[in-house]
Amino acid sequence: MKQALIVKGGWDGHEPDQVSRIFADILEQEGFQVEISDTLDSFLDQEKLLGLDLIVPVWTMGEIKKEQLEPVMKAVESGVGLAGCHGGMCDAFRSSTEWQFMTGSQWVAHPLNDGVEYRVNIVASSSSPIVEGIKDFTVVSEQYYLHVDPAVQVLATTTFPVTEGAHSANGSIVMPVVYTKRWGKGKVFYNALGHHADVFDIPEAREFMRRGFLWAARRGEGEQAWTR
Repeated sequence: MKQALIVKGGWDGHEPDQVSRIFADILEQEGFQVEISDTLDSFLDQEKLLGLDLIVPVWTMGEIKKEQLEPVMKAVESGVGLAGCHGGMCDAFRSSTEWQFMTGSQWVAHPLNDGVEYRVNIVASSSSPIVEGIKDFTVVSEQYYLHVDPAVQVLATTTFPVTEGAHSANGSIVMPVVYTKRWGKGKVFYNALGHHADVFDIPEAREFMRRGFLWAARRGEGEQAWTR
């Protein structure tokens, strides 16, 4: 049985308890044994982490200590998958450039705050099974402006309109929403959706996570390793 560790905490505004339960339900339905932890000290046990198939951070903001960070980075480098969403993964530890390097981006702004209606556009050229068969869809939530690692493989995007603010001097911007990347032998999946747990009532948003979890957890297997 595949093993997944969800580590939840940080800012309560992103509903880490509810999001963690949704993610655990998805994973359990796929046959994973899931542990949910509410402490970053769960990252201290290097041997335990190396035995996992998937690590799912649901921890917005906060600080991670070197002795907590290094085992995670080594585990992912060894082949353990890493997958998460929104601020729970890519606004987790703002002072840790190492975490940002591994995860592939860092949140920097949501110019119109919450309640923005916008389109999520599937990258037409993508052959990834994570987005296969999924059509463009509309979300009402925060629209995340990220600083992004150019190494990521972008699977879905959103377009920022020209609005009030200094950023709009640059014109309309296409921003990644869903991407994958590699960290050593490990596979990293990120979905920028997820400001509140109810975002995952949207079938496409939930399906992104299900497929992303499955993709990241498959050690040594290629992009087309599964079709379900």
